[in-house]
Amino acid sequence: MFGGLGSLPGAFIASLLIGLIQTFAVALNGSLASVFGPLDPSLGPSPLTDIWNVTIAQIAPILPYVLLVLVLIFRPMGLLGTRES
Repeated sequence: MFGGLGSLPGAFIASLLIGLIQTFAVALNGSLASVFGPLDPSLGPSPLTDIWNVTIAQIAPILPYVLLVLVLIFRPMGLLGTRES
């Protein structure tokens, strides 16, 4: 579904893309606070303070699903899929 239904090159590119994104996310050693520094909610007590301490490596397992949702929103036919008329 990610690369396009019936598209072998699309499936191959999608698998490489998912593997690279997940590998780089695990290799990064930073938290969301370091990525989104100017939006730091440390000015006062907030329920989001625990979320800012989550590292990028901890959210790496959900990144393929986020990428899948983004592809379905912006390219519903897949990465290399074609529209059927």
